[in-house]
Amino acid sequence: MNEIKIFSPATVANVSCGFDVLGFCLDSVGDDMVIRKIEKKGIYISKIEGFDLPYETELNVAGVSALAMYNSLDLDFGFEIEIYKKIKPGSGIGSSAASAVGSVFGMNELLGRPYNKTQLTEFAIKGEALASKCEHADNLAPALFGGFTLVKSLKPLEILQIPSPDDLFATIIHPQIEIKTSESRAVLPNQVALSDAITQWSNLGSLVHALHTSDYNLIKNSLHDVIIEPHRSKLIPHYEEVKKVVLKAGALGAGISGSGPSIFSLCKGIEMAKNVEDAMRNVYAKTGIEFDIHVSKINIEGIKIK
Repeated sequence: MNEIKIFSPATVANVSCGFDVLGFCLDSVGDDMVIRKIEKKGIYISKIEGFDLPYETELNVAGVSALAMYNSLDLDFGFEIEIYKKIKPGSGIGSSAASAVGSVFGMNELLGRPYNKTQLTEFAIKGEALASKCEHADNLAPALFGGFTLVKSLKPLEILQIPSPDDLFATIIHPQIEIKTSESRAVLPNQVALSDAITQWSNLGSLVHALHTSDYNLIKNSLHDVIIEPHRSKLIPHYEEVKKVVLKAGALGAGISGSGPSIFSLCKGIEMAKNVEDAMRNVYAKTGIEFDIHVSKINIEGIKIK
């Protein structure tokens, strides 16, 4: 096999109480990518559609992660990458992660899978760091492994897969404004109160337990962020109003997707997820801000060959 076409999914990171460690995978939105072997040695980006991104390998997230993997191998051929970008950069639903994961996953498949998913995440981290100015894997891991994942450790990298309840859906609104991950990190405090830290890790532990036991009521009681949300929510227009109406519409919880501006909610069942979609739409339809809404079952497969 000399060419492969893949679907690299969008993801939601942090999930309220799991800053930089927790994330889940979506199935309704993602990028398409084509990876092919070529005779010329090296990594080359030959086509980009959807958004204006750099073709230079060292300046493109997909190129950087691919190069990290390529340099670990001794090959007498190279790879060419085509990116059909459907996740807007700066959207908060893992645009850079989809690119970083897509290139290394595709190369690995063409090479007969010499690396496991954790090793692929290690390479993808190098690309993700180009976009966010720091190494983190909370978007990368769910994109590669599927479902919910917890990044237990970065050094050494250790990723835990968490079960997803069968009837769990996500509804995400993406206001068409850009918030760069590096900028949204700049508003965060360097220190937090011990009482807030205790509340946060209590919520995270409860959420992980709730996902394992399919306890929807405990999911609802765990989706609270007392550390990050108070700062980042100020960057997102109408955030508090959206959160208020989706909870009233029956969502289990709502929060900032990644670094924003997207706002996610988790819902039990597709009907509730669509009710929440209507509630989100009603808020933003009055604002003059363009937006997209995605309703998605939790994608337990992750990135896949098309």
